[in-house]
Amino acid sequence: MIRTIIIEDEKPAVRRLEKLLGLFSDLELVASLNSVEEAVDWLQNNEHPQLIFSDIVLGDGLSFDIFDKVSTKAFIIYTTAFDQYTLKAFKLNSIDYLLKPIEEEDLAKAIEKFKSFLPEEGLVNSQEIRQIVRKEKSTLSRILVKIGYNLKVVSINEISCFYSENKIVYLQTKERNFPTDFTLDELENVLDETKFFRVNRQFIISSDYIKNIHTSPNYKVDLEFQPNEEISVSRERVKDFKDWLAGN
Repeated sequence: MIRTIIIEDEKPAVRRLEKLLGLFSDLELVASLNSVEEAVDWLQNNEHPQLIFSDIVLGDGLSFDIFDKVSTKAFIIYTTAFDQYTLKAFKLNSIDYLLKPIEEEDLAKAIEKFKSFLPEEGLVNSQEIRQIVRKEKSTLSRILVKIGYNLKVVSINEISCFYSENKIVYLQTKERNFPTDFTLDELENVLDETKFFRVNRQFIISSDYIKNIHTSPNYKVDLEFQPNEEISVSRERVKDFKDWLAGN
């Protein structure tokens, strides 16, 4: 049986999804959770499922906040009425995105997609998840930026980092920085994760431009081209950062 949970705050949507999931005899629904807080608490205190159906907009925040606080090996199928979140949904373990009202045919296809990723013995490990999701994602090769009344195409290979400042995300090149129309969360989902890594809430860096890495007292990175600001690796990201470097 495939252990499954629902994260959804609208009771009619919960009832509909529970009814639809009941059509699949190999799914075992173990919990229905209705908030970020409740989902975080449940995931911290229970065996994680293999599959999560999660709404995006919940009463106390976005479900993305759940998985920022709790790491999981489960696959996630997002369900929402807000299609502007499509890009953000495809992060980490997300394998599909269903718009409400969910149709039985679309749900069946999403579940079959999930099953196609599973090895015979069941749950995959986190590295396998990353490899699977990487195959599913399209990655950016260039970005269009605006300079006054002109447009410029910047190749991803020219970019040393992306960073946020005053609610605007900039890309940095040898030439200068340029404002973009992306958020860092969106960029995380469409950048080649073998080449780019989010070291903290403010910076995504490219391995091609790392000049030096300081390890004491904290991890700090010097890039060949960077803004006039120190780039520190957040404490909770240090292990993933080292794994990323080793993978490169």
